[in-house]
Amino acid sequence: MDFEDTPEEAAFRAEARAWLDANAKLRNPDEPPMGMLEEEGGGGVKRAQQWQAKKADAGWACITWPKEYGGRAASSIQSVIWNQEEGRYRTPPSIFGIGQGMLGPTIMTHGTQEQKDRYIQPMLRGEEIWCQLFSEPAAGSDLAGLRTTAVKDGDDWVVNGQKIWTTGAQFCKWGMIVTRTDPHAVKHAGITYFIVDMESPGVEIRPIKQIAGASGFNEVFFTDCRIPDKNRVGAVNDGWRGAITTLMNERSSIGAGGGGAGVKDLLRLAKQCKRNGRPAIEDSSVRQQIADFYIRTKGLSYTGSRTLTAISKGTTPGPESSIGKLVGAPLRQQMAAFAMDLQGAAGSLVNQDAAEEGIWQLAWLGAPGMRLAGGTDEILRNIVSERVLGLPSEMRADKGVAFSDIPTGS
Repeated sequence: MDFEDTPEEAAFRAEARAWLDANAKLRNPDEPPMGMLEEEGGGGVKRAQQWQAKKADAGWACITWPKEYGGRAASSIQSVIWNQEEGRYRTPPSIFGIGQGMLGPTIMTHGTQEQKDRYIQPMLRGEEIWCQLFSEPAAGSDLAGLRTTAVKDGDDWVVNGQKIWTTGAQFCKWGMIVTRTDPHAVKHAGITYFIVDMESPGVEIRPIKQIAGASGFNEVFFTDCRIPDKNRVGAVNDGWRGAITTLMNERSSIGAGGGGAGVKDLLRLAKQCKRNGRPAIEDSSVRQQIADFYIRTKGLSYTGSRTLTAISKGTTPGPESSIGKLVGAPLRQQMAAFAMDLQGAAGSLVNQDAAEEGIWQLAWLGAPGMRLAGGTDEILRNIVSERVLGLPSEMRADKGVAFSDIPTGS
């Protein structure tokens, strides 16, 4: 494992840092990233779009995209370096990750030339924001169980159904949706992939109020919504291939994320809080627990470094990202619960009157969602058991059965 940049990587990092120095302000290391856009309203969206356009004009947007689509054809490790450097500056939160990290590559792979010409450039510049319309109330981890239908009517498809947990739908112009077009095929077949205008008649977006108070997710209802056939991505009833492309890019995008309260924040809190009239940090059991968190956090960090080393050498990473999420999401939840315990009765506060402006309370309330996003704990355990350890796969009663013949609870 090599923790140092190669000469080429160091030169790229210096180039990125020079541009960021000239165009953004450094963020204090203890300062959290800018908050969620729904708390800022339309102004936050506008600032994010302006920053994205500035990056695009200078060649720093979607740098791993091919040059023909406005990228730099940069390597994966160069993308990691750029994200590391940009994270050091006070920049608006990105609202383009779903489009640029997941849906753009899907259009490049499966879309028509007309679709590429129409959608890729505005996506690169942040002029149009995209969302992913995959999950449904009865089709989450088992996405192929989706029930939203699309029926051909002339040159259009008429869509009816419901999607849920759609991130940022309230800001989006376009969405990518998977629908059931042949209920008599086996469930992974009979699925077709579309681009949908989120401002179309028959589209209703309902924000979901989350336990922490934000509304980043949405329910989206489709009632006789018409989608032109020219917006179909890939062949009819072959949408699962496009969906898999999107999901593979999703896991890669999630693996590039980070942030949140950490061990340094926990140490600072332990010095502020009291236990038996003394600073909590003087309690040996508190120090022992923080030391345990530190060890596990460093283990995750070094495991992540193995992924970066593999990327840097141009090889395919192993299962490190799945392991990192499987271990890291519960760890963040445990750290937040411990921080709230340190605060005693004040740990029940969820506003700015709480210690550290309530970052630990928000982290604890948001932790269950992190254990679902991008693959639940159970799904990740299946991946590790079947694809890493080579254990037998689970029995599937629906294998080879037409979707319409699969028993349901409804």
